[in-house]
Amino acid sequence: MLEEAEFVVFLTQDAILATPYAINNLLAAFADPTVGAVCGRQLPHRDAGPIGAHARRFNYPDGGSVRSASDIPALGIKTAFLSNSFAAYRKSALISVGGFPQDVIFGEDMCVAARMILSGWKLAYCADAAVHHSHDYRMAQEFRRYFDIGVMHVREPWLLEKFGKPEGEGMRFVRSETAWLWQHAPQLIPSAWFRTLLKLAGYRLGKMEADLPVWMKRRLGMLHGYWNA
Repeated sequence: MLEEAEFVVFLTQDAILATPYAINNLLAAFADPTVGAVCGRQLPHRDAGPIGAHARRFNYPDGGSVRSASDIPALGIKTAFLSNSFAAYRKSALISVGGFPQDVIFGEDMCVAARMILSGWKLAYCADAAVHHSHDYRMAQEFRRYFDIGVMHVREPWLLEKFGKPEGEGMRFVRSETAWLWQHAPQLIPSAWFRTLLKLAGYRLGKMEADLPVWMKRRLGMLHGYWNA
């Protein structure tokens, strides 16, 4: 059946379709033959905390877009943003860039999206195709997650070489989060700032992973099994 499929849809087990038409709306992006992949909007769960809710609102706005290599100067690493929590791929485009990498600790969806962009494909974001999917990470989980992101970036240096460093996007997130919390939960602003410092520390430590022993990397990261290979 997969051999005959033209498109492949990804939906994680904790993502809940917001409408019965979400997948149809997602696949509509492929009416443009230059679109290699599309991701849908991720809305916070109804019981999501303010910090988790803001993260979804920041990364998944209410307006759709189509991105190509020409957007790299303006959008940087955000050009290749894609999440397999709710996404679809044109199978021919996915195969043309070698499929999903087998040896990355994190972000195989972004790696594929970046390769598509660099190969001339476009990426679509469809705000009309939505799921409820969010996480209220504890601070230790945020640190571990960003450690893994740092590992991915240092082991896949071409991402930052081709798309630029993520620091500018990070500052934009902090400003947006502070403004959001000021309106909805001002008491959480100090903890949000501390959480940001933990993310930065985890990310920078992850980029230094070559100097760390394996036992320590297992403890610092979220994806412990990666270090068993």
